Amino acid sequence: MPASDKFEQLGRQIDQAEAKVKAATTQDKEQLKAQVKAARKSADEQSAQLHSKAQAASDRAENRWQQIQDDWHAHVERVRERIDDKKAELDRKDAERNAEDAEADADDAVDFAAAAIEEAQYAVLDAAYARMNADAMAASS
Repeated sequence: MPASDKFEQLGRQIDQAEAKVKAATTQDKEQLKAQVKAARKSADEQSAQLHSKAQAASDRAENRWQQIQDDWHAHVERVRERIDDKKAELDRKDAERNAEDAEADADDAVDFAAAAIEEAQYAVLDAAYARMNADAMAASS
């Protein structure tokens, strides 16, 4: 699949995620809990696919994205461990602090995603330019 198609697919994925986040405000606690569980499963699957893909790419050539992926995976694991630990605490003060931490983690994840989208846009445009340049050089040979 061309990089430009993948970039378009990313836009659709963002639209779907935005709709799910907006819909969450109208759900009851059990519905939201089920949605959180499904989102975590999907994120785990996506992370595994990305890790597998990054591993395959690093086997073919040096992959500068491998370190970013490893750092992100470690961050996600730390966040999830903290979330799992905090779920055991029930008092109101801890629940409020947990909500604030979760909101901060969500803000960080959105900021990371925004940066990744910008980087993806740059990479797609750079790839298109490199292909155009290579084709022009091949045609002039």
